Amino acid sequence: MGLVSSITAVCLALAIGIATSGNANAQTDGDLSGIWLTQDQGSTVRISRCSRGYCGSIVNATKGAVDANNPDLRLRTRPLEGLMILQAPTPTADGFAGQLYNPRDGKSYSGRLVVTGKNSLSVTGCVMGVFCRSQAWVRSQ
Repeated sequence: MGLVSSITAVCLALAIGIATSGNANAQTDGDLSGIWLTQDQGSTVRISRCSRGYCGSIVNATKGAVDANNPDLRLRTRPLEGLMILQAPTPTADGFAGQLYNPRDGKSYSGRLVVTGKNSLSVTGCVMGVFCRSQAWVRSQ
């Protein structure tokens, strides 16, 4: 599962953030909505407007893959495809902040989206707000 590996990498390792300049809206001409390829290009996430920011759901997953590691036993049979894994409703100076869900361990982490170009995005996940890792995603559609 490319997405599961991608989200795990984003959420669990220490890395230096990607430096960007300017306002996210100025860099993207406004909208992050669309289909984005994860860094390894093995998975896609549909990002769309929600609240004042963005949300993202898994577009493709291994057939029959479920949220098996969710701490809520009732949710362990829900399909990964269509699962919301990114909620970044809070605008920041350089992007949007919120939460990332990692289906591999069933945990949520603090996260942020920072636009690095018209069709590129840095997705960062943090453990305890200190140990962070960023991944570059590119727009597919």
